Amino acid sequence: MDSVIFDPLVPMAALIGLAVLSALVVALCLWRGLSGWGLRGLAAIVLLVALANPSLQQEDRAPLSDIVILVVDESASQRISDRPDQVAEGVAAVEAEVAGLPNTELRIVRMGDGDGDQGSLLMAALADAMAEEPRARLAGAILLSDGRLHDVEAAPDLPAPLHVLLTGRDTDWDRRLVVTNAPAFAILDEPVMLTLRVEDQGTAPTTQGATLQIAVDGGAPQTFVVPVNEDLELPVTLSHGGMNVIQFITPNIEGELTDRNNAAVVQINGVRDRLRVLLVSGEPHAGERTWRNLLKSDSSVDLVHFTILRPPEKQDGVPVSELSLIAFPTRELFLEKIDEFDLIVFDKYKRRGILPSLYFDNIRQYVQRGGAVLVAAGPDFAGAESIFRSPLGDVMPGAPTARVFEQGFLPTLSDLGQRHPVTEGLDVGHGPLNDGLPSWGRWMRQVELMPIAGQTVMEGVDGSPLLILNRVGEGRVALLGSDHAWLWSRGYEGGGPQLELLRRLAHWMMKEPELDEEALTASAEGQQMRILRRTLADDVGDVEVTAPDGTTVTVPLEEVSPGRFAADWAAPEIGLYRLREGDQEAVIALGPSAPREFEQTVASGAALKPLVDLRRGGIVSLEQGAPTLRLVREGRPAAGRGWIGITPRNAYLTADVTVMPLVSAWLFLVLAAMLTIAAWLREGRR
Repeated sequence: MDSVIFDPLVPMAALIGLAVLSALVVALCLWRGLSGWGLRGLAAIVLLVALANPSLQQEDRAPLSDIVILVVDESASQRISDRPDQVAEGVAAVEAEVAGLPNTELRIVRMGDGDGDQGSLLMAALADAMAEEPRARLAGAILLSDGRLHDVEAAPDLPAPLHVLLTGRDTDWDRRLVVTNAPAFAILDEPVMLTLRVEDQGTAPTTQGATLQIAVDGGAPQTFVVPVNEDLELPVTLSHGGMNVIQFITPNIEGELTDRNNAAVVQINGVRDRLRVLLVSGEPHAGERTWRNLLKSDSSVDLVHFTILRPPEKQDGVPVSELSLIAFPTRELFLEKIDEFDLIVFDKYKRRGILPSLYFDNIRQYVQRGGAVLVAAGPDFAGAESIFRSPLGDVMPGAPTARVFEQGFLPTLSDLGQRHPVTEGLDVGHGPLNDGLPSWGRWMRQVELMPIAGQTVMEGVDGSPLLILNRVGEGRVALLGSDHAWLWSRGYEGGGPQLELLRRLAHWMMKEPELDEEALTASAEGQQMRILRRTLADDVGDVEVTAPDGTTVTVPLEEVSPGRFAADWAAPEIGLYRLREGDQEAVIALGPSAPREFEQTVASGAALKPLVDLRRGGIVSLEQGAPTLRLVREGRPAAGRGWIGITPRNAYLTADVTVMPLVSAWLFLVLAAMLTIAAWLREGRR
């Protein structure tokens, strides 16, 4: 390509100054009436043009092709219904249209799901594709998507038309379950309000209501019929401490796009407002303060403590009016308000006529209804006045043999106790002789027990049962065959984990989930899942994991410690996972139950319309067929009925540039001299 350019021989400022000076001289000549002023002006112009140095530039240009970018959305929402087929047909149609255009290339960019739960980052994919191509060659961009993007604010500045080929169909509809408000913590036995909503999107069929199933901790679901597209206030009362997993499901309806957003999981940590404990000590003794200090050290425990200081058979002649002790409110505690206590502890208590058999029978029923009783047995437990020989004996996990060992012994964990959550890990560390025994001190007295039911987790003299745990009905019972646990708290022979043992024991009896013998739990960090199976058995099976899309994977477990089996598993996607091993089930949500991709599943170009209109493009539904591709001039509308357009950029690559003077400098000099002489001759003749 040839063009004329100017390459001044002097600085531009000097050239402008000379032009001004020449104009003043010519004006002076005209003012003085010199007849040669015109010829002098022409001579000045010739000299100025010569100094401007006009040159002929010849460029050897290689034309470059125009580039069209096609961003293909392959996120999760594009994999539902028949959208994968629409995407494949749309890509093939665009490839065919671009192939039919002269000097035009197609760049295809495929976009998947964003990291974590970022959703569809369509604009980021377009910006990355534009960054790899020369801006001067971009003739247009096409987005093949359902229009559900999550980064519209990051749209790049496109120098060409932008179009959207929209997947989906006009008849699409979907039902979604969303929890809009849920607390992370709640107090047990007090209602907490959850707000949820069942909403229909798209051209949903008319319905009178939606079915809602609610399941707590993987239990049997309860079914309700709820209105659609209305916020529902749902009161929920937690039944146990620790993590409560509440699952909401609305069944899949024929015709809806997906069931990936038909479930939601709420995880609420249940905490106790106040723990009410009744401690009944049969007589004052050294270990009584140990129990009291343990229970009073927790500010969330309300302790009611009674010690029998004056049994009925004691006759010392002191008038009742002079006694400062209050009466033991047996009827109120053991008949009227017994269900208000979370735990009842009998510490060296024996039958003395204070509690009749009716009261003990009521305690037995309290256990079967879900209460908890802990018996710390002293020598009286082996005698004729033992509380075992009352109706409470029906729920005791061990029976006394009437034998009491008055000798030093070292408490040890049984084989079962090595795996039981109440006692596992207590024996970490070994004695000074490195003989494998725990490094704690001895106890000096033990009541011999004969196991009846439950699990023996600690052993004493000659391997005899020392601590037996059992579940009775809905409640729990623990029997400790010694009243010398207080020796550990006093540091006798080095002491022992008395505080931790009694703390775990109390929490197990109050049904804290983290101390259940049989449990399947899962935790997650990102999409990395940690599966933990706690059991008293020697072995467990593989865990069956059901993914959000319904596929099932079997994950083997490995023993990491006695009674604990674990596995680390990388989940393929976020969503709701269900785990099962034997009769144990668990539910865990990685990210939200319904990922961001499934919050809005009905295709729509509303979010992209402002961007498309700004660049004079168009939004075309693939349901109506793929559009044709045309060439349009810059600034003209680039979309119409059944067609979309791109703007040719006419970009080129300059291979070589040649510059030569347009007129010889000597010619300019001769021409200027001739004009000057002519002006002089004209004026001289006059």
